[in-house]
Amino acid sequence: MGNEIRWGIAGPGKIAHKFAQDLQLVKGGHITAVGSRSIERAKAFAKEYGAQHAYASYEALFKSEEIDIVYIATPHNSHAELTLLAIKHGKHVLCEKPGGVKKYEVQQMVNAAQEKGVFFMEALWSRFNPAIKKVKALIDSNEIGDVGYLKADFAFYGLDRDEKGRLLNPDLAGGSLLDIGIYPIFLSYLILGKPQEILATSKFHTTGVEIQTAMIFNYKNAQALLYSGNSTNSECKAEIAGATGSLFIPGRWHEAQGYSLEKNDELTDFDLPRNGYGYTHEIEEVHKCLQEGKTESELWSHQNSLDLIELLDAVRAKAGITFPFEK
Repeated sequence: MGNEIRWGIAGPGKIAHKFAQDLQLVKGGHITAVGSRSIERAKAFAKEYGAQHAYASYEALFKSEEIDIVYIATPHNSHAELTLLAIKHGKHVLCEKPGGVKKYEVQQMVNAAQEKGVFFMEALWSRFNPAIKKVKALIDSNEIGDVGYLKADFAFYGLDRDEKGRLLNPDLAGGSLLDIGIYPIFLSYLILGKPQEILATSKFHTTGVEIQTAMIFNYKNAQALLYSGNSTNSECKAEIAGATGSLFIPGRWHEAQGYSLEKNDELTDFDLPRNGYGYTHEIEEVHKCLQEGKTESELWSHQNSLDLIELLDAVRAKAGITFPFEK
């Protein structure tokens, strides 16, 4: 690997476009190849972002000697298969969240990366958001005392989408939980760790996918109220309350550009702008890890991904969320 990290993109969809635009804002790396099941889409994406190579299959991309790392941006149900294939061909991998649909898939991905000695990270980009990093640091330094309450939601209206698309299609592991419910669960895990008990209930669409999930995470001395949905919009805010103060992350908190601290009856707002869409910060972390020869990030480790998918599995079990390909 040279001074410039060469990226390959697997799956030139909406999120891949945002990622590619943010990659242009980060020094030390660029897109050199794109892979898709449609060579026309691959060529169009490659032309738009100046990639030299376009491939008509994911395996052809992974076999390419023109890339060092691949960003997997395909639907959830293909994450494990494509990550394992990329690792088999010796490529480093940044896989869009969730890493897998079930824990055994993420475990396979972690095992394969460790055996091959390549870098692997789940693209939980909010972990690297400056505002969220600062909120985490403030809590760790006891700025608001012991946390006793956390609330986070994330919902948008999506019932008007194509039922064959990834959101409403059960064959593509659709629904709100794996797509956006992962964010409130991540925040509770980041701040409070793994809960002692999980309560969860869901509402389902006519296609069979879950479209509303309400959760309570019970901890020894705290509770977290979490929600995700596709049947309505929501404020998408987060609140973390401690014994001596509270922290608030404003609307669309997962990509926040600041936070508020309430202490001694005073509320103070702080700005912490993100760069681009916000994917820049995880890209910078990946570059740093690769340059230092690391195979995982200390901020979002293999164990973090395993813990997170374990929590998602537990919520699914409580709420009765299954997919046809699992039966």
